[in-house]
Amino acid sequence: MKQMHSSNEYAGAAVRPHHEAAARTWNLGGQDYDNISFGVSDALAHAVQRLNPQPGQHILDVATGTGWSARNAARYGAHVTAVDIASGLLDAAEDLSAHMQPPIRFQQADAEQLPFEDGSFDGVISTFGVMFAADQAQAARELARVCRSGGRLSLAVWAAEGAVLDFFGVIGKHSGDPPPEPSPLAWGDPDHARALLGEHFELWFEPGINNHYFDNVKDAWDWYARGFGPIRQVMNNLSASEQEAFRQDIDDYHGKYTTDAGIHIRREYLLITGRRK
Repeated sequence: MKQMHSSNEYAGAAVRPHHEAAARTWNLGGQDYDNISFGVSDALAHAVQRLNPQPGQHILDVATGTGWSARNAARYGAHVTAVDIASGLLDAAEDLSAHMQPPIRFQQADAEQLPFEDGSFDGVISTFGVMFAADQAQAARELARVCRSGGRLSLAVWAAEGAVLDFFGVIGKHSGDPPPEPSPLAWGDPDHARALLGEHFELWFEPGINNHYFDNVKDAWDWYARGFGPIRQVMNNLSASEQEAFRQDIDDYHGKYTTDAGIHIRREYLLITGRRK
């Protein structure tokens, strides 16, 4: 029977100090963050299908959020361990994944310091997660360290240019925070990904488009204002008039994707697959 955890248990686990603020931000989405994953679920399915976990294999999902990709991998019959820095998202993942067999093990852990022995997993997956680790080279080393020789890697990362860059640009404009350096979106450049991972993995790259649909910009705003931690964080720090300006910019962003049927957002991403040397 799956062991359940509480936020207090998770809070005692290791999150590197430079990721503590990020953990608080992502926690703001709570269980509603699962809707954010639903909006990118075509890309998440792409990632686990390329990983192709086999029944009985041990799979690690890094930066699992509310566990969407962990559940996808468990559907194959794999034994999945899923980690994240955000305790609130792990609580939601536990609740949403209680029906899965084999049961999924959730644990708070930092992508830069994974609490597992070398070669512990037959496959490692991260879907729009590990790319946000501050020390990209260290996170990449950890992905390689815990993956056995011959094991598989599948990473969905946002493209270096395009819709997601523009979206985070709107958020950054109103947050006042300097953009992270290097950018998380650098993972979407195959040359950069090769520099991070190529020493330890034979790599393949497959571009994709995530499709997300809304009736109108209000629906899009409500969706993200409920479940997307970075937007909730910005809103918490703005005055009423500043909040209105922020919302208008987000509405303008989504409005660019208006079609006769409603909003159709197309987000470019890169799927990185690999085999451990």
